[in-house]
Amino acid sequence: MEQPQAWVPTDPRARPSRDQVVKGLKGVDEGGPELVQLLTPEGERVPDERFDRHVADVTVEELKALYRDLVLVRRADREGNALQRQGELGIWVPLLGQEAAQVGSGRALRPTDMAFPSYREHGVAWCRGIDPTELLGIFRGTDHGGWDFVGRRFHPYTIVIGNQCLNAAGYAMGQRFESRVGDPDTGEATICYFGDGATSQGDVHEGFVWAAAYDAPLVFFCQNNQWAISVPLDRQTRVPLYQRARGYGFPGVRVDGNDVLACLAVTRWALEECRTGNGPVLVEAFTYRMDSHTTSDDATRYRLADEVELWKLKDPIERVRVHLSRRHGVEPDFFEGVDAEADELGERLRAFCRAMPQPDPERMFSEVYAAASPQVDAQRAEYLAYHASFVDEEG
Repeated sequence: MEQPQAWVPTDPRARPSRDQVVKGLKGVDEGGPELVQLLTPEGERVPDERFDRHVADVTVEELKALYRDLVLVRRADREGNALQRQGELGIWVPLLGQEAAQVGSGRALRPTDMAFPSYREHGVAWCRGIDPTELLGIFRGTDHGGWDFVGRRFHPYTIVIGNQCLNAAGYAMGQRFESRVGDPDTGEATICYFGDGATSQGDVHEGFVWAAAYDAPLVFFCQNNQWAISVPLDRQTRVPLYQRARGYGFPGVRVDGNDVLACLAVTRWALEECRTGNGPVLVEAFTYRMDSHTTSDDATRYRLADEVELWKLKDPIERVRVHLSRRHGVEPDFFEGVDAEADELGERLRAFCRAMPQPDPERMFSEVYAAASPQVDAQRAEYLAYHASFVDEEG
């Protein structure tokens, strides 16, 4: 029986079959024929005429630095997950499996570029010089983000799904209005991170419209991890996400989100397009969320174990390790040293988190508005009285 072909929209009256939708979206779990890949899951370097030039300057030492980033980011994420399970954090949002998409794109940014994250971009934060300890307060409830948002050029985490796309579009429009675009050496750009599920939110599409209408220097970076909590990708769209850019009049590209080198190359290209006045650009990083959506979710209830096992074979860290070992002769001492550094990071994160103050329940009211209001004051009084009713006589 002939297999259904991936559907590429040409006739606006045409409608794909269900099989064509799934084929086009998942590409037999490989991302389809237009997927940009420079490092295979087996660690083999494959050429790409369009994007090779964007990583031609990457040395072995820089590849080793990318490997170190991937390992340390994963370790920080696993520690955050464990700390939540131990009651030290209220919630944690895992990035397991998405390290390459975040590190590759994060390392493509210049110091003058601006990044707008959702709530999972711990790896991008790392690339912007933000220590993982500065993220913990968000998930413990002690602060809204402990870093200098302007100095680090990394916006606060955004919990409302897709809202950051509007914020990023506005910021990028400002870069355009202030003539910070046009020179490839001094031009600025903005990048905005969101997931496949966010593409069903109106804010994302409004961001597309505004960015396109004003030629904003904005890279829309979609981490397609296949699941919007429990909703699979084929319930979000009829066509691959990167093809949606056509309808707004700007280019879209799909990259292997588990390939850190390809993510670096494609994001460099996209940012270059934006800095020189050719933005916006949509990048779809085709990856997989190896853990649950958050620690309040249980992914085993809605997805099959064999799907997870398939994606384990495409691990973003292992392919770099194999490439460094086989292609460049990197000795085991290097990998052992990175592992030891990861252990030290994990120990430091645990010690820091356990020494953090227990957040006062009153903070959810006192740290929201600059000026007091009767409504908030009444809500505070009612909640604190309710909270106090659970305290026993001995305190």
